[in-house]
Amino acid sequence: MTTTTKELQRQARIGTREMIRAKSCLAALRSGGPETKASALVMGLGNMVHKQVPKGLLFLAAEIAYIVFMITNGFHNLAMLVSLGSIEQQEVWNEELQVYLYTKGDQSVLLLLYGVATILLTAVMFWIWRGTLKSAYSAELTDKAGRHVATLGEDLASLLDENLYRLLMTPSMFFIIVLNILPLVFMICMAFTSYSKIDDHLVLFDWVGLKNFATLFDSGSVLGSTFWSVLGWTLIWAFFATFTNYFFGMILAIIINRKDTKAKGFWRFCFVISCAVPMFVSLLIMRTMLQPEGAVNVLLRNLGLIKDSLPFFTNATWARVTVIVINIWVGVPYTLLQLTGVLQNIPNDLYEAADLDGANKVQQFFKITLPYMLYVTTPYLISTFTGNVNNFNVIYLLSGGAPVTNLASTAGSTDLLVTWLYKLTIDKQYYNIGSVVGILTFIILAAGSLLTYRNSKSYKEEGGF
Repeated sequence: MTTTTKELQRQARIGTREMIRAKSCLAALRSGGPETKASALVMGLGNMVHKQVPKGLLFLAAEIAYIVFMITNGFHNLAMLVSLGSIEQQEVWNEELQVYLYTKGDQSVLLLLYGVATILLTAVMFWIWRGTLKSAYSAELTDKAGRHVATLGEDLASLLDENLYRLLMTPSMFFIIVLNILPLVFMICMAFTSYSKIDDHLVLFDWVGLKNFATLFDSGSVLGSTFWSVLGWTLIWAFFATFTNYFFGMILAIIINRKDTKAKGFWRFCFVISCAVPMFVSLLIMRTMLQPEGAVNVLLRNLGLIKDSLPFFTNATWARVTVIVINIWVGVPYTLLQLTGVLQNIPNDLYEAADLDGANKVQQFFKITLPYMLYVTTPYLISTFTGNVNNFNVIYLLSGGAPVTNLASTAGSTDLLVTWLYKLTIDKQYYNIGSVVGILTFIILAAGSLLTYRNSKSYKEEGGF
């Protein structure tokens, strides 16, 4: 092997190691050539110097488009994000037309949205900028090592092979940013403004910092006392709605799954058939039947069992018990299906060994069945609890949050945080307070779910049952 060949192989090995390090943007700025470092200012320059002209031109076009946008709109959006506008819409009398004309004023909602969108666009542009630096450095190392520099066509072809994940993830990330992240950041920002019907801040509003959070935590204010009341009932509701469904669904699943039970499929069909009816239809029917002059009260009066209508939705305690009971009726069939699959996957060897050891059915349930079911269904329980905290349909369609025992309050006795948030925004137009409620709901659920799951056996002993 000649010296020249060895030198080429040595340079190729060095180039390979450098290309691995080229994945770092800092490595490109620290170790790259002048053309690569210049790519930090003129995107795509390094690619164009090292035989990737079309690719470099695309990067340069993206930079020019971003600069043009920032000059025409971006910097104005960021500047207005600070103040959220100050010019009110004016009513001016037009002598020529003999009518009132309205001058265009600032709209804080749009200014906030445009400002947030500009910040997210800048973040995306920064990510592209990092990619151009790494691409330029990789092209530089490849070219200096004497290897073939991929053309734009080859890069596009790689999107169907080793870079297929980039092709599939790019549209998904675009829609996540536009449809998820942008609205979420916009909503979070709204919590720090005065955007509400209070003092007529629906068109022009300002930043108020943590004032809305302080208002909601102040138990002496109407909104504060309502928040703590609704939060307490929400947690009580979520607990009973989750574990009553789980308990009764488990009992039904165990009874039906017994070896001695005949026609198991028929009994499952009897309970699960209610799932064929859309839940909102069932809830609206039950709401009608439980009214003071509904079918249930009329039937009980005709039978002589009651004299006055039962206050299903007119008494706070009755209403809360009613929504929990009806939630059992609509929720147990789903739990039955979940737990039936779990029961059928418990190894029979465990029960046979327990029989040999003289364990009775109760002992087998508490030592084998229940631990296994809890181990497997802990994530399901956590997600169900989270879903019940945000169970808008059952409460809104069944009771509508009624009854309202405090006329000064913006929530009823059965309102959850999510239904109260709906009323605050849609009915009362307290958008800033609604945003705070949404943030606090997320924090409570995220922290509770994470702590519960990380301390459960499903997490600590994954795959070890």
